[in-house]
Amino acid sequence: MKKATDRTAVFEVMPVPQAVCRQIVPAIASQMIALIYNLADTYFVGMLNEPNQTAAITVVYSSFVMLTAISNLCGVGGASALSRALGKKNTEAARGIAALSFWGGLGLAFLFSLLFLIFAEPVLILCGATPDVFETAYRYALWVVVIGGPGTILNNLLSNLVRAEGSAAAAAAGVSLGGVLNIILDPFFVLPRFLGLGAVGAGIATAFSNLAAALFFLLYLAVRRRKTVLSLNPARLRYAGRYIGAILTSGFPSAIQYALTVVAIAAQSKFVSLYTTEAVAGLGIVKKLDQLPLYFSIGVSNGLLPLLAYNYSAGNQERRGKIFRLGCSVSLAFSLLCLVVYEIFAPQLASLFISDPLTIRYSAGFLRCMVTAMPMMSVCYPMIIQFQAMGKFKESMVCSVLRKGVLDIPLLFLMNGIFGLYGCMWVQPIVDTVSLLAAGAFYRQLRKTEAV
Repeated sequence: MKKATDRTAVFEVMPVPQAVCRQIVPAIASQMIALIYNLADTYFVGMLNEPNQTAAITVVYSSFVMLTAISNLCGVGGASALSRALGKKNTEAARGIAALSFWGGLGLAFLFSLLFLIFAEPVLILCGATPDVFETAYRYALWVVVIGGPGTILNNLLSNLVRAEGSAAAAAAGVSLGGVLNIILDPFFVLPRFLGLGAVGAGIATAFSNLAAALFFLLYLAVRRRKTVLSLNPARLRYAGRYIGAILTSGFPSAIQYALTVVAIAAQSKFVSLYTTEAVAGLGIVKKLDQLPLYFSIGVSNGLLPLLAYNYSAGNQERRGKIFRLGCSVSLAFSLLCLVVYEIFAPQLASLFISDPLTIRYSAGFLRCMVTAMPMMSVCYPMIIQFQAMGKFKESMVCSVLRKGVLDIPLLFLMNGIFGLYGCMWVQPIVDTVSLLAAGAFYRQLRKTEAV
């Protein structure tokens, strides 16, 4: 039996509960830190008690999510392909995959920042920036998306690659560094008693923090260059043709899901902006609050991905199945707890971010509607991650597209037309239910195929 210090032990010989715990606890912790620093922007800007400032952050949020889409294309895709290569004991392929993922992600990061800079005005207006919000939203976006975009993308991408070879604690340390730094910098840049830059200051803090996290990962890989399979040597790009298919098979559905999330969020913000600025601000607060169960499920899924991919590639389907079921159970249990707490304490939670009574009333109502999607989402995310870990393009693509994009916008028109503002908030629970049903059907089919 391999020693516990062996890099492959967590994948192959460690008891399933211990292996899952070792991978998902740091991943969840890093997601919670990421959530806290995302909440920090809204919290400290909300302390100004200016709905226009909070609304500006809401408007830019969809563009910020697009950074995650890009990082997932190379990060999730690279992590899945890398773990499958390790499962086949092909370390040379793992090194080539890591190099292609890094340089591909970096190139796309700079390209996206440039395109956003060129098209910022129409994009922000499309996302719901009204005349009294636009200037603040634009200045916030310059820091978060244009200047800080490459750091954000590399932070997420490198954490996925580091986690893929079993170093979940190091991945969590890097992400947590960025989060803690953001929390420290936010009040200094945002509040009047210090620099008093408001929402723009929050953008500066976020940009600096993600850059610091990206530098941490680069330093980590430089120090461990002789012990890690994560090569960033650009010379390996000459073998890109061998690995790009494996990366895109897993990464493209994840990227599309987040890209379509941008469209869905922008569309919802646009519908809500037809009502009042307080409603837009309230939606922004809810988008932060409902991220707790969402980020928890993403953390569970990120932690599971290397375990699922490695064991699938190694042919150990029984172990893969046990890992998946345990991860789903943890994710679902937490989402049910959040559902109960959010339904009971919705106004009190909203009031943590702003003291404007009308904004709080909108936030509480929106939250009680939207949080009902969380139990479905908490199982759907691990389902999609499993398909990506197995390199199942069709299954992961269909479920990803159903979750975001295909149903959202038609349902927004329908629900807004029938029920008005609050009808828009019931769209996500409906969409997540449909996506989970599709994922469940695909999963049953795969289990039948394995049994044959």
